[in-house]
Amino acid sequence: MKSTQHFDGIICFGGEDWWYHNRGHYDMQMMRELSKRVPVLYVNSIGMRVPKMGEGSMFVKRVLRKLKSLKRGLVKVREGFWVASPLVAPAGMGAGLNRWALAAQVRLFARRAGIRKPLVWVACPPGAEVVERLHPVGVVYQRTDRFEDFEGVNRDRIKGFDTLLKDRAELTLYCSSWLMGQEGDGCRSAEFIDHGCDYDAFAQAGQDPASEPEDVKPIARPRVGFIGGIDKHTFDPELFVEVATRLPDAQFVMVGGCSLPEGWADLPNVHFLGRRQYDEVPGYMAACDVLIMPWNRTDWIQACNPVKLKEYLAIGRPIVSTPFPELERFAGLVEVAEAAEGFAEAISRVLISGHDETPGRVRVEAETWSAKGLAALEALSARGFEPMI
Repeated sequence: MKSTQHFDGIICFGGEDWWYHNRGHYDMQMMRELSKRVPVLYVNSIGMRVPKMGEGSMFVKRVLRKLKSLKRGLVKVREGFWVASPLVAPAGMGAGLNRWALAAQVRLFARRAGIRKPLVWVACPPGAEVVERLHPVGVVYQRTDRFEDFEGVNRDRIKGFDTLLKDRAELTLYCSSWLMGQEGDGCRSAEFIDHGCDYDAFAQAGQDPASEPEDVKPIARPRVGFIGGIDKHTFDPELFVEVATRLPDAQFVMVGGCSLPEGWADLPNVHFLGRRQYDEVPGYMAACDVLIMPWNRTDWIQACNPVKLKEYLAIGRPIVSTPFPELERFAGLVEVAEAAEGFAEAISRVLISGHDETPGRVRVEAETWSAKGLAALEALSARGFEPMI
């Protein structure tokens, strides 16, 4: 019988920047939950691509926000939870020196967080380059997206990390059942644990008229909302513009960072409110009469399982989405339309017909992040890994 191995903390190579991105992401939420049991060091994304000057203002924004993160160094954000911003060259530049410098910084940060026997959790594939230099008790690979399909990355490089991690990790976690079905057999050991949801916060906002943010109040109803990143590798701008044009009496409320060119949706019924903190998100969702997911039809979306789906259901508003495989697990709870005409018709239909929020809320009520954190610990325990108490 295999002996149990104990870890005294988790080093997570995050896929996002703690100081910039919405904290509803899978890795951030999982680390929040697991930090209740053992210390966690969340390493801000070390990047999968090199920013290009041809991106214009977006290039400047990305560089500035990375510099702001770097200035923070190591920060204890709550008991048992540290966030680190190591200094690394972008996406494979100076590879040998980069690996040495990154590993040295992370080991130093981990010691300061009291972590000596780490479980290494990789949500950003380039973290694979330094895993062994951290002398891990075990390795978890978070395969929540097809990282190699992310726009602007060196596909062969990222795919190589993906292959290495699937072979090395004692546990590969999937949040898309479709993606796990496609490639799970190629992992050393795979498990399906999908996104959770801060159910109470979203359900309460959905039932509380007072949760409506001040900057939404002047916007007339009906309101059609999209809350999340507006990026061309996920969002379909052409479809969205056609839908908004077809529904001139509906007001489209857009909450989230946008990397599309300025003026891409210059319509009087489209309102861009910008990025908001995670704890503000429920109020913005609740202020809408319909919530939408107008996705591209790409390999990235084919393999996705957006966390906002469960948040939308907990809020209790009707949902209209373009199709993607994971929606099959939520049959009857989402209106699905392929093209702009059908998408606009679905929005009009749910605005007229009314909506019973109960089935959606019942479906996700038990899908909390606490439950997902416990499921991850159980999956590790089944493979012989336990946190030190």
